[in-house]
Amino acid sequence: MAPPPPEAAIHSPSSPQYTQQFLSNVLSQRGPSSLPYSEDVKWLIRQHLVSLIDMCPSLQPRTATFTYNDGRTVNLLQANGTVPMVYLDATYNIPVIIWLLESYPRQSPLVFVNPTRHMVVKDSHPFVNSSGIVSIPYLTNWVYPSSNLVELVRNLSNFFSRDPPLYTKRNPNPNPHPPPGTSFSNSGSTRPVIPPRVHPPSPYGSGSGGEVGRKTDDRSEVDKKNAIDELMVKLHSDIEGLGKVREADMEGLFNAQGVLRRREEELRKGVKEMLDEKEGLEQQLQMVLMNTDVLEGWVRDNETKVKKIGNVDVDEAFELCDRLSKQMSDCTASDLAMEDVIYSLDKAIQDGAIPFDQYLRNVRLLSREQFIHRATASKVKAAQMQAQVSHMASRLSQYALS
Repeated sequence: MAPPPPEAAIHSPSSPQYTQQFLSNVLSQRGPSSLPYSEDVKWLIRQHLVSLIDMCPSLQPRTATFTYNDGRTVNLLQANGTVPMVYLDATYNIPVIIWLLESYPRQSPLVFVNPTRHMVVKDSHPFVNSSGIVSIPYLTNWVYPSSNLVELVRNLSNFFSRDPPLYTKRNPNPNPHPPPGTSFSNSGSTRPVIPPRVHPPSPYGSGSGGEVGRKTDDRSEVDKKNAIDELMVKLHSDIEGLGKVREADMEGLFNAQGVLRRREEELRKGVKEMLDEKEGLEQQLQMVLMNTDVLEGWVRDNETKVKKIGNVDVDEAFELCDRLSKQMSDCTASDLAMEDVIYSLDKAIQDGAIPFDQYLRNVRLLSREQFIHRATASKVKAAQMQAQVSHMASRLSQYALS
């Protein structure tokens, strides 16, 4: 894909304070005009760009419209400028554009060399294709969060120094003298071009000899210059102070955002736990309602019987409803009876009423029979639980249908 032409720079003088303020402003925007980066990495993106500008001031951040191959456009951050390299003991500057795509910094940025009209990309370059897209090992082996733009630019400078990607175009003019800025090596090939550096003229003249500037003793001109210098110093100080305040405010807002996100996660976890508890309570309520219906039915069935019979013997008050209940009652009664007999034998042996060998023989016989009754009761209980579960499942299906 080819990089679109960059928009007009949104920042003016490339001072560190202004750059930090610019990055804070564009990364803190919300709504349709906000940049499409994840909120949890915007602060890291700002740190990467600030560190890059400190290390390589020739690269400056800006926002521009990036066009994908499918025609989709998006507003992204880019670092536009030149990367220095050393070739044949001379320093050259390679113009590049580093695009920070939506997935940055979890994925590598997209790097283009940006030749001027007097430059051309070297054919069959190992790290730069004909479209200007750069592909070096540092980009293909990008690792989040250790990889950053500073190390990327250092690797670009290193690889460009080994094999420069840009060369000046051959001038078809038969003029035997090459244009300024172009030199030839011993092999006859052109050397990498040095983009010319333009230094803005001073508003007060060059200060060197000749007729460029003249000193004047006019007092008003001196006072005017001093006043302008004083205003510039105050303006710079105010901008620096305002930038620090805004930076502190942004850092506080990002910290508050992190706290709010953690609280949001805690609230979601609490809501989920409450919903799970509500579901469990609803299931318990259904069980209670089912048991209540069973008890009310039993009371209705037996209330008329009690009125007809009158005084009821305690032993005959309860009637076993099925074979398993009768078997459980018999096993439990036999178990408790044998427990009472063994207790009486213990008291008798303590009082010396029976000999010891007779006590052991009777306890052995009773314990064997008690074990059989307890094992039978355990099996009967398991069968009763299985029958109760099946009965409750059938009643629950009836409730669901109703």
